[in-house]
Amino acid sequence: MSQMRADAGAQAPAPLHPGIPVAQFFIPASASLQERRPRTLKHGDTFAVFDHNGDALSGPGSPEGIYHRDTRYLSHLYLTIEGQRPLLLSSTLRDDNATLTCDLTNPDLCDANGKLVLEHDVLHLRRSRFLWNGACYERLAIRNFDNRPQRVRIEIAFAADFADLFEVRGTQRERRGRMQNPEIGTDRVTLAYQGLDDRRRMTTLRFDPAPQEISVGHAAFQFDLAPKQARTLAIEIACDAINEGSLRHHFRQAIRISRRELRAASSRAAAINTSNEIFNEALRRSVSDLYMLITDTPEGPYPYAGIPWFSTVFGRDALITALETLWLDPAIARGVLSHLAVNQATDFDAAADAEPGKILHEVRYGEMAELKEVPFRRYYGSVDATPLFIMLAGAYLKRTGDTVLLRRLWPNIEAALAWMERYGDRDGDGFIEYGRRTDEGLINQGWKDSHDSIFHADGRLAKGPIALAEVQAYAYGAFRAAAEIARAIVEPARAVVLARRADSLRTVFDAAFFDAELGSYVLALDGEKRPCRVRSSNAGHALLTGIALPERAAAIARTLMQPASFSGWGVRTIASTEARYNPMSYHNGSVWPHDNALIAAGLARYGFKREAARILEGLFAAATYIDLRRLPELFCGFVRQHTRGPTFYPVACAPQAWAAAAPLFILQSCLGLGFDPTQNHITFEEPVLPDFLNRVTIGNLVLHGGAADVTLCRSGSQVVVDVLDRRGSVRVVTIT
Repeated sequence: MSQMRADAGAQAPAPLHPGIPVAQFFIPASASLQERRPRTLKHGDTFAVFDHNGDALSGPGSPEGIYHRDTRYLSHLYLTIEGQRPLLLSSTLRDDNATLTCDLTNPDLCDANGKLVLEHDVLHLRRSRFLWNGACYERLAIRNFDNRPQRVRIEIAFAADFADLFEVRGTQRERRGRMQNPEIGTDRVTLAYQGLDDRRRMTTLRFDPAPQEISVGHAAFQFDLAPKQARTLAIEIACDAINEGSLRHHFRQAIRISRRELRAASSRAAAINTSNEIFNEALRRSVSDLYMLITDTPEGPYPYAGIPWFSTVFGRDALITALETLWLDPAIARGVLSHLAVNQATDFDAAADAEPGKILHEVRYGEMAELKEVPFRRYYGSVDATPLFIMLAGAYLKRTGDTVLLRRLWPNIEAALAWMERYGDRDGDGFIEYGRRTDEGLINQGWKDSHDSIFHADGRLAKGPIALAEVQAYAYGAFRAAAEIARAIVEPARAVVLARRADSLRTVFDAAFFDAELGSYVLALDGEKRPCRVRSSNAGHALLTGIALPERAAAIARTLMQPASFSGWGVRTIASTEARYNPMSYHNGSVWPHDNALIAAGLARYGFKREAARILEGLFAAATYIDLRRLPELFCGFVRQHTRGPTFYPVACAPQAWAAAAPLFILQSCLGLGFDPTQNHITFEEPVLPDFLNRVTIGNLVLHGGAADVTLCRSGSQVVVDVLDRRGSVRVVTIT
């Protein structure tokens, strides 16, 4: 997928067939993220992964620490009380993800002779932590609930390995830069690293009050606490900065500004409330995760893909996330389109898989990317980001009527169309194919980018250039969208040409890809135009864009929803009947929320809203078993069992932007929610509610400066739309 991890197995996999190299950018599964159930924070280009105690424990395979621009600036953070690790009481993220709070207490504490000197649960420690502008701030409060005074020794161990993110993910390096001599002051320690890219990276830890003991990896504090008395310790961990002034003032100012900005960003979104409180919790977490993952670029808000491995700009992920959230907050789509337009390729660069007009796949800022040890400093190796860019532009126009932005983007859209026609179609057969330009690039360049994700019915890996089913669907959607944009900006002749190109693609696609025996479109065509006769979720994307002929829709819907494909939690990436099916694999039998959201939208487009509602029910049921109600990047494709939750994938990212947005998009699909900016209408077409919902209320549905609040309620077998309030000239229309 867009996250350029070509494989997520325990070791770099061996080639399955001679002459087919494996992808080298794997993520080692030596430690399960699900086992750790980490706590994550993010702001801008900085993110952090902690355990439930608020520590970051170093060790083989551990992803924990504080990261800034693809480098781990703090690899170890360990708090002890009288030499012992505190006991966990609770560990919670605020509903808006702004702050992590860990409540801890002392264990039984004994002297050197083993005599109990302080029984457990007498001292309460509360760690409150957040990120802001490249720094991590923490307030540690210690309270004595004993009826006697207590002298307490708190120690904090720390280290910074300055590992590149790809090193943390498992890539071995022959050479590294040099650690610099630490700088130790009365209240601070600065650790530094001189990289092979000639950049000096440094981490500064500041403490208030100053510790009684301080060294290169250790700070110790002694607090005398009267009965019921509390003391506080403020900590700042800054990346590439040395801040002066009052640390406590910085803490108060930063937390106030960070919460205010989060509120301001999330206030753009429509508000959703339903009759199911657990579903409300899941939706609130989805929205909070989205706005935590959004980074403000010069061109506007941009959702980074996910934590921990993909907290950076990805083209495909952001385009799909923006499409999923377009009804909720169009500003996200505007920011994504504008940022990707600025970074569109203009020249050829084989190492970056760049060609004129191609849309960005990924950006990295770490030492390894700067040294070209990995090819992703500015990488264009995705075959689908370019048509998705045009699709999103068309959807944005349909949602907002913003022709001003579309006129500005039209040269970028034309460049993207030119790429599809000249470079995307490598053999002139009308289909878009991919194949990397160098051995360092990604082998598979669709969203299923594992080395073994594209194969034939007998399990043989397909050789390229490969034409994926869903990419042809996106191309059809792109031509249709470009035609609509051309009409809107008064380019009628160009609109006619683009519409004819879409019609032509639809005809040849059906002839080449539909397989009556499968009851579906094939996964792909290989380099010799032989079909990969595999039942896969990719066919659902053909429903999404409308390339599927109407007479094919029922067969595809049946295939997707039959037990071989639908696990009960969602549609599997490939059916359980296929040769390479493995429910624990990354792309060959797992369940991806974003994939299911696109499939559900396609099902709803062809009138299969009950099936879309089943997908929403499955994903929601999975979320009820998941920590924080947070849908991960993916989970395993095992069959759903009564009274048991889903089986987790060990190194799935959480939060992940397009997974967070998935239930929002499926809800829109079930409700038939649409927008007509030319008439200033908000429309609900034959809305359906899943069985677990009797009511959905949506506030602040914005269109052309107006807004509406609506409630949809089940009434027998129908869903009734009730307008609670309207501002401006917007109207709400129900289509039956």
